[in-house]
Amino acid sequence: MKGICILGATGSIGVSTLDVVARHPARYRVVALTANRQVERLAEQCARHRPDYAVMADPDAATRLADILRETAPDTRVLAGVEGLCEVVALDTVDAVMAAIVGAAGLAPTIAAARAGKRILLANKEALVMSGKLFMAEIRTSGAELLPIDSEHNAIFQCMPADFQRGLEAVGVEQILLTASGGPFRDMPVERMQGVTPEEACAHPNWSMGRKISVDSATMMNKGLEVIEAAWLFNTSHERIEVVLHPQSIIHSLVRYIDGSVLAQMGRPDMRTPIAHALAWPERIAAGVEPLDLFAVARLDFEKPDLARFPCLRLAFEAAKVGGSASTVLNAANEVAVDYFLNGHIAFTSIAPVIEEVLGRVAVSELTTLEQVMETDARARDEARHVIDRCYRKVV
Repeated sequence: MKGICILGATGSIGVSTLDVVARHPARYRVVALTANRQVERLAEQCARHRPDYAVMADPDAATRLADILRETAPDTRVLAGVEGLCEVVALDTVDAVMAAIVGAAGLAPTIAAARAGKRILLANKEALVMSGKLFMAEIRTSGAELLPIDSEHNAIFQCMPADFQRGLEAVGVEQILLTASGGPFRDMPVERMQGVTPEEACAHPNWSMGRKISVDSATMMNKGLEVIEAAWLFNTSHERIEVVLHPQSIIHSLVRYIDGSVLAQMGRPDMRTPIAHALAWPERIAAGVEPLDLFAVARLDFEKPDLARFPCLRLAFEAAKVGGSASTVLNAANEVAVDYFLNGHIAFTSIAPVIEEVLGRVAVSELTTLEQVMETDARARDEARHVIDRCYRKVV
């Protein structure tokens, strides 16, 4: 029996993880579940899966959860705050940590899991985008296992030689091809994108995701962050990574070798597949996903992304080239801009200009401690709010 801790249990990745775990009760036991403020949903999950611990990032929410669980799951101990999150990932009874808290909020507990030497199932790409050098150093020092959950990175992992950390050239890999659906606005005339609504931006054609990630997919910032993540995961530079639009989302990514061959991982767009792969690796287990019907798919299309349509992708590549704290600033500015868009305060087309202006205003530096990462993140967020209030906020 492997003990599982799920950071972000009430989100889409957390729910899918619990679905896979429940299919294999003899293999996995839920030790800890965490959430931010969704008290009722986490209470339902605790009543069903009976974890030893439940953590609410918000202390008031933790108090409400404890009141509910006294009746429905009395043996579950309730903790609160970042301290609680960092405590449960390091428990001796936890073998694997699903890191699925969206954004910078997931950084501290994910690094705590790395320091504790756990198997980390990484769905929180921001841990590498914000602090790639620091995070990978913690992995190496502790001997933790790092397995990617993003469908694209999991696909690349499956197509890579086992010893890829020696460097791509050493194992005969020429290039990583990172696929992207193009989101809901792939074919929309650029002049119409100014007026798109949060509901339209969140209506992804293939995947079921949270609102923030859905907007990132619509701007293709999500793909830009994945480029930065892939460079750290696979010990390479962004120059060896190419983004390919593939609207069917059937091929999840590809690896090109120096002998001219290209390996691709294919499957239905269902996150339970990479979750099951990482949970059981190097074995394979059932994920509850229907097999891919190639005859129903019928065709696979590919095209280059238009950087004029998707300026956020361009900004991510530029931040990757600059290095240092640039990707930390990129991520922070994006989180603020997306939040303002989702709340109706800026236009969809203002997201990229806000990020670009913040990147030009916050000085780049080397980040060697978690404290430096968080200070840079806070500085970039403050700058993003200032830029929005000065230039981009809608007048209501």
